[in-house]
Amino acid sequence: MEVHEYGNQDAQIVLLQPVGGHDEELTVHEAEAIREGCGDRFRLITFKVDDWNRDLSPWEAPAVFGREGFGNGAEDTLREILKYCADRTKTYCLGGYSLAGLFALWAAYQTDLFQGVAAASPSVWFPGFTDYMRGHEIRTRHVYLSLGDREEKTRNPVMAAVGDRIREAHAMLLERGIDCTLEWNEGNHFMNADIRTAKAFLWVMGQKYPELTYLK
Repeated sequence: MEVHEYGNQDAQIVLLQPVGGHDEELTVHEAEAIREGCGDRFRLITFKVDDWNRDLSPWEAPAVFGREGFGNGAEDTLREILKYCADRTKTYCLGGYSLAGLFALWAAYQTDLFQGVAAASPSVWFPGFTDYMRGHEIRTRHVYLSLGDREEKTRNPVMAAVGDRIREAHAMLLERGIDCTLEWNEGNHFMNADIRTAKAFLWVMGQKYPELTYLK
C-alpha cells in the first residue's frame, strides 16, 4: 500500500485517509484547504489502495454499477492503517470520501482508537450497512457526515437510497449520544471532493481545538 504524507510530521493530530489511484492532485488541494483552516497543526497520511471496491468494502456485495462487485478487504486495510497509530500520545482521526468514507465509518465500529470520523459523501447505500450500524455500537465520539444535495437524484435504485440512508445514519448516531453532524453540499457526488473532505476533517479536528477555522 503506497503511503504519502502532508502537513506537519510532529503535529498532535494525525489524519488518516484511504485514497484511490488517481486522487493525488485532489489530495494536494485537500491538504492545502486543511492548512487554511488550521495552519500546521495537522499531519495527513494517505493510503493508496490497490483495489477500491475490494480494499474498502467490509463485506462482499454485488455490483451496483458496471460489472465490478465489492469485496471484503476492509479488515486488511484497517490493519495496515493501524500500524501508523502506534504513538498513543497522538490524536487520530480517520476519514475519506465516497467508499473511503464508508470504510471510515465501519472502522469506528472495530476500534476506539479514532477520536473522530470524517465521512464525506460516504457510500451508506452499501447493502446492509445501516442495518450493521443498528446492530453494533460505534466506538468514536465524533462523526461528521455529508452528502451532495443531488446525490440521491439518480436512476440507479440502490444509489438513490443514499439520502434516506444517511438521514437514517445521522438520526441513529444522535439517538445514541454521538456528537454527529450532517452537512448538505451543493451538487452531485463528483463535485469538490477535495474541499468536502477538508471540511470533514476540519470539523472533526475542531472538536479538540474549537478555535480552528471551519471551511464553508
